[in-house]
Amino acid sequence: MPGPLKLPKSPVRSLIELALTVAVAIGLALGIQAVLVKPYRIPSASMFPTLQIGQRILVNRLDTRPALGDVVVFHPPAGADPTNPVCGNPAQGPGDPQPCDRPTAARSPQTFVKRVVGLPGDRLVIRDGHVWRNGVEERGSYIQPCPNGPNCTFTKAITVPAGHYYMMGDNRDYSDDSRFWGPVPQRWIIGVAFFTYWPLSRIGTL
Repeated sequence: MPGPLKLPKSPVRSLIELALTVAVAIGLALGIQAVLVKPYRIPSASMFPTLQIGQRILVNRLDTRPALGDVVVFHPPAGADPTNPVCGNPAQGPGDPQPCDRPTAARSPQTFVKRVVGLPGDRLVIRDGHVWRNGVEERGSYIQPCPNGPNCTFTKAITVPAGHYYMMGDNRDYSDDSRFWGPVPQRWIIGVAFFTYWPLSRIGTL
């Protein structure tokens, strides 16, 4: 015996179902971006050659405890906001022979992209733009030459405070980073960059 005939959907009902489907898809996409992954655009040349101006990256927002060498997105201290950065250590000023060892207490609303060069408790010395971490020289083809003495060589060592990370750009002579405004508290780290998707010629993992 044949079953009951199914009546065709009305155009209005089809439009409502389509609208609901699109709304759910958008909601899921926004939820994933807010909780798991977030895109960022590179605004400066401070991470050249690893990242170029206008390049776009994806950041894992669940990973806020980076490893040495990770590229991370974070909020810097408020000392990074002025034209002349402010170190959180009142004893330090421009031309000091040691890099900044303490951030300002307040957080900046800006977002920066840098590389982790020092972990909590590490003893750091910076020479010619290279970091000597616990007596071992940093190695990496990403490190650009740094001939500008005051920005690139510091005669004194510092120790990264507990719960903080030291950040530097790969383009060491053109990077506004922890050398000038101090280490970054773990709670200000947004996430670790893991993929670059634009331009297509540079697509790949980080």
